[in-house]
Amino acid sequence: MSNENNPARFRSKTLTAALAFFLGSLGAHRFYLYGPRDVWGWVHVIGTLVGIPGVMLLVATERASIPGWVLAVIGAVSVLVAFLAAIVYGLRPDAKWDAQFNAQAGRQSRSGWAVIFVVIFSLLIGAFLLMTGLALAFQTYFESQVEAAKALSQ
Repeated sequence: MSNENNPARFRSKTLTAALAFFLGSLGAHRFYLYGPRDVWGWVHVIGTLVGIPGVMLLVATERASIPGWVLAVIGAVSVLVAFLAAIVYGLRPDAKWDAQFNAQAGRQSRSGWAVIFVVIFSLLIGAFLLMTGLALAFQTYFESQVEAAKALSQ
């Protein structure tokens, strides 16, 4: 159900940010806001389902599989976008949130500390995962360059 089809339904900013944090890579926050027909929610699901075999392929080939890297990056984008969505939703002012999602719900949002903690943990974990992914990618690239140089020098 979209926002237009069921305008009286109240949508909690805190719950949306928490769904993006915990289940965002499965599109839970998108489905909560826009319903099961939301295309971007399904993109999250597909991205995650594509990323899992990519990570497994990278582990099995000791990070040597190009298809594994491509699939893992797609999955990583889904995860990182979910953390970013938790931050964006959590930091949106209550008045703006209500104007977009709760205009006719008859209730107003009152965000508290819970949404702040979701934002903080989303930032911490999202940044950690991004830095870890970049470090592994650069390490793999430089190790492959060293191996190529060794092969040329022999």
